[in-house]
Amino acid sequence: MTSTALKDLFRGRAAEAVLLHVFHYGETYGRAASRDFAVSLDSVQRQLDRFERTGALVCKRQGRTLVYSWNPKSRLASRLRDLIGVVHEGLNSQAKEELFKERRQPRAKDKPVIR
Repeated sequence: MTSTALKDLFRGRAAEAVLLHVFHYGETYGRAASRDFAVSLDSVQRQLDRFERTGALVCKRQGRTLVYSWNPKSRLASRLRDLIGVVHEGLNSQAKEELFKERRQPRAKDKPVIR
């Protein structure tokens, strides 16, 4: 599994998973980040709660699922998103494919698959 500087900065794999997942997909929920990064669901949920308490993330309920996204009103969130963007751009294409292998958006009809 690929590791980034975020793991050291935020003291753990779960924080890295949450931040990269929210940055890449725009929104996330605990089980998705947990599954994609092979981190325990409990630790991912604790990180999501922590980032929500600090104001970097906001959550909304969709059915029984809490979906988290960047807080558009938070200056901290915009700075944090910039930092995560630098790390995300620094990942090579193989690392991105390994970390974000599952498509969350439907593919457009007749759009060719580029590998």
